[in-house]
Amino acid sequence: MKSSLKNYKYIDKSTQMLFNEKDTFKVFYFNNLSSDTELYEYPLNNNYIQIYFCNTNTCTVAFNFEHCAANLEAGNSSMVYFKDEKMNILFNIPPKSELIAVLISIEYFHSLFSVEGNFLFNFNGFKVGKPIIEPKQISPTIQIILNQLTSKQITKALRPVFIKGKVYELLSYYFNTANENETEKENCPYIANEETVIKIKHAKEIIIEEMINPPSLDDLAKKVGLNIKKLKTDFKDFYGVPVFTFLLNYKMELAKKLLQEQQLNVNEIAAQLGYSASSHFIAAFKRKYKTTPKQYAKS
Repeated sequence: MKSSLKNYKYIDKSTQMLFNEKDTFKVFYFNNLSSDTELYEYPLNNNYIQIYFCNTNTCTVAFNFEHCAANLEAGNSSMVYFKDEKMNILFNIPPKSELIAVLISIEYFHSLFSVEGNFLFNFNGFKVGKPIIEPKQISPTIQIILNQLTSKQITKALRPVFIKGKVYELLSYYFNTANENETEKENCPYIANEETVIKIKHAKEIIIEEMINPPSLDDLAKKVGLNIKKLKTDFKDFYGVPVFTFLLNYKMELAKKLLQEQQLNVNEIAAQLGYSASSHFIAAFKRKYKTTPKQYAKS
């Protein structure tokens, strides 16, 4: 990380913050669809257990200074704890990177995991300035929960309840000390095995790479080595939506990024997303966001 700290901008609660409840936990979601690295800063004024999940590409999370950082690769997570009430978290999100952050207040964490005074972890013994950073691979079950957590298929009124439930589920799997392979077999009713997960992720990569002229479901199934029924079922279970709904959502999120950058006009964005006519793009955008691309860019 070579960027100056002045290049970091404070997090816009309406975009990166999925959930923020005082004295419990915060949930952030970063999905950089642009071609530039995005830098964000968030100040903390209390002790938090911090858990970071990198879904795609690589991400870096630093603490007060850029050199004090946790580097995450795709498919990996990291639990971080500093016994330091005041700190600035610095998020470095390269192009095509996706990061989810769950920050739990230390008091609330103890209330969730302590039974008759026995704590899962006793953080009181840690010294100020001596952090713990514990990396861990993201299991298929946790990946499904993360995908559900960031899904926008839930109505706005129900999202706070939905997110809280998913965070509880996420924590229960993340801190489960039982044999993880056995746990996956017993508790993951969605995806059969790691090989299937790899194929489903590959399907996602293909439709994004070929979004201008995406393959049919039949061709996509052949490319990743699944039958079409299993592709449709497991993709929806894993990502929360059918294949082409996922692609449409991806295109619309990318369109928002491009409109915010104001480097391309509506016709150019439509072409870049694979629309044969800008009117088709405008109609799809309006259905999704209840406003036209032009109105969105002005706002």
